[in-house]
Amino acid sequence: MDVKTGFFYLFSVVLLYAAFRVITARNPVHAVLHLILAFSQAAGVWLLLKAEFLAITLVLVYLGAVMVLFLFVVMMLDIRFDTVRRGFWKHFPLAAFIGALVAFEMAAVLMTGFRGVEEPKAVPALVDAAGQVLPYSNTQALGRLMYTEYLYPVEIAAVILLVAMISAIALTLRQRKDVKAGDATAQLRARASDRLVVLKMPTTQAPQPPADDDAGAQEKKA
Repeated sequence: MDVKTGFFYLFSVVLLYAAFRVITARNPVHAVLHLILAFSQAAGVWLLLKAEFLAITLVLVYLGAVMVLFLFVVMMLDIRFDTVRRGFWKHFPLAAFIGALVAFEMAAVLMTGFRGVEEPKAVPALVDAAGQVLPYSNTQALGRLMYTEYLYPVEIAAVILLVAMISAIALTLRQRKDVKAGDATAQLRARASDRLVVLKMPTTQAPQPPADDDAGAQEKKA
């Protein structure tokens, strides 16, 4: 067994263990951490399969953004585990049926193979200005396809994502009456003389007798 095969089995075993712990962990924080571990091992498997773009996308998008967001949300929410676990056995038959159906479909695909699927066409070699053949790069080949043959679908997807981002910002920028927001232009136009008044007071003052002593002296005179 070579080194590549050893790493494949190592990543696969850790991936299966992490995926099993995701669905069996009682603490949701531990489940999210095991899901992060599972994604990292899947990225390692993709690197062994020479899918560098998918591996780096999985690390940057899911591990760097989505899973960190999930982790913060789970840690900030006050989840009552006793109420969540009450409906476990109630929904267990449906969940078991869906899981068995997914496992059957995956087994059918793996056992029958990918019949009727054509082999991928050979990618033309890249040649530099000097006429030398450049080494093959999966990421570079994917980039050439995305920005040459599939340029318009990529641009349409980018426009859709831009519209979704603007819509999300517009929905969250609603004016609420129960929140006091400051006016930035009014704050910039403010002057120190309008908000601060300096009063001139003497530095020293003569001590005054306490009120109790004055009342006692008047009683004695009376």
